[in-house]
Amino acid sequence: MSGKKVAVLWLLAVLGSVSGGKVLVWPVDNSHWLNMEFILRELVVRGHEVTVLLPSCFLILNGTEPLPFQFEMVEVPISKSEMAAAMDEGFYFWFYEERRLPFWESLKKMIDILRKFENITRTICDGIVKNKVLLERLRASGFDVLLADPLMPSGELFAEKLGIPLMYTIRFSMGNTVERLCGGLPAPPSYVPASLSSLTDKMTYTQRIKNMLSYALQDLAYHYILWGHWNQYYSDILGRPTTLCETMGKAEIWLIRTYWDFEFPRPFLPNFEFVGGLHCQPAKPLPKEIEEFVQSSGEHGIVVFSLGSMVYNLTDERSNVIAKALSQLPQNVLWRYKGKKPEALGSNTRIYDWIPQNDLLGHPLTKAFITHGGTNGIYEAIYHGVPMVGIPMFADQHDNIAHMRAKGAAVELDFSTLTTQDLVDAVNTVINNSTYKESALKLSKIHHDQPIKPLDRAVFWIEFVMRHKGAKHLRPAAHHLTCSFSSTEISSYENLHKSVSE
Repeated sequence: MSGKKVAVLWLLAVLGSVSGGKVLVWPVDNSHWLNMEFILRELVVRGHEVTVLLPSCFLILNGTEPLPFQFEMVEVPISKSEMAAAMDEGFYFWFYEERRLPFWESLKKMIDILRKFENITRTICDGIVKNKVLLERLRASGFDVLLADPLMPSGELFAEKLGIPLMYTIRFSMGNTVERLCGGLPAPPSYVPASLSSLTDKMTYTQRIKNMLSYALQDLAYHYILWGHWNQYYSDILGRPTTLCETMGKAEIWLIRTYWDFEFPRPFLPNFEFVGGLHCQPAKPLPKEIEEFVQSSGEHGIVVFSLGSMVYNLTDERSNVIAKALSQLPQNVLWRYKGKKPEALGSNTRIYDWIPQNDLLGHPLTKAFITHGGTNGIYEAIYHGVPMVGIPMFADQHDNIAHMRAKGAAVELDFSTLTTQDLVDAVNTVINNSTYKESALKLSKIHHDQPIKPLDRAVFWIEFVMRHKGAKHLRPAAHHLTCSFSSTEISSYENLHKSVSE
């Protein structure tokens, strides 16, 4: 038997297969879709039928584009412009207002913004669970599994209504609340930092107190300010007393979009699987015009700069601070930016609406990556061993950069106080201090040294759930224990909620 045939048989034995499985998908808009899309494309390649529930207001997805999936369009009374306006309001708050407003005013505004998204999500959810014709059609299709992103509620409710196994693909939840309280994941606060805390696994006594408070406050926000309203909604839809968290806890497998190249060591459960960097690929040749600009940089190399797909406009003051800094670098800079061209833009910097980021980070002349700290971009930098300058803005970005800083692969800057000299010094530091490149290469080696590639691992567990019609044997007994807040705690939380609302 040839070596190639042996390799194929070994791969099939390791990964297993499901012939013609049917996968129903509940996505989340914007960057969260990108990771999920890679999984879905691979499922189609392996012979599975994929159907994506697509609300008409989603921005990044277009059901008319030629994609290898089927789309089940869900018409909702929310326009794309209304969805875009809600996101713009949120981004403006997190970029420019969060740290400038007084604490209580900032907290109140954040809750108001999140409530708007909650109302949008509930309207979308109504468009599915109250559409009997759609539900019957989905039920008759005989799906084997539902893959959902739990950033916003709904996917678990659809799985329950349709009676099919549920799987999650997730980066993190606020305070790790969903994973801890709904998924049963252990999280000792002495060395497991709460999400959004910017802490690491090595904490001082004071930082441990801060970490415990972070967990408590984020649990409070999750249960009594943000998602507590869903408990009655889920009970009404399912016709029996239940909670959002109980329904989420029925997920068979949680696909976590990180790995030990990124995470700090911590306890995990057998139904939590790491698939971080599943979208990363070897670098492909660059378009001719971009390659010529890269090569013109000579021995100095290039710097790749992107603040992600959602940051498409900065104030003139911020953009010129950045442009002036980039003009002082000896490297050529490729900047992904859709906003107004800054007056201070230097001859060494080119602005693009879009850049082949993965291919640029894999180019041998790339010296550094300036990033907002999105998980997708960080993993591409890890994959190719590129040191980073992080300018986090919101959500998980501060945590992501804190992880890279702790692992010696990044320098962090504050966007709200960023000066031209700060950015110049940071880029020069990660390029000229060899320890940053060495740390990035170490993380890259760890990432590549896995028995199964992240994308293959993700597909394996989806097929595993389809083959066995679930994975109940991997769920801990913690799901069968009862846990509740005391009446005193509930009263305190309700009083705090009332004071914030007022």
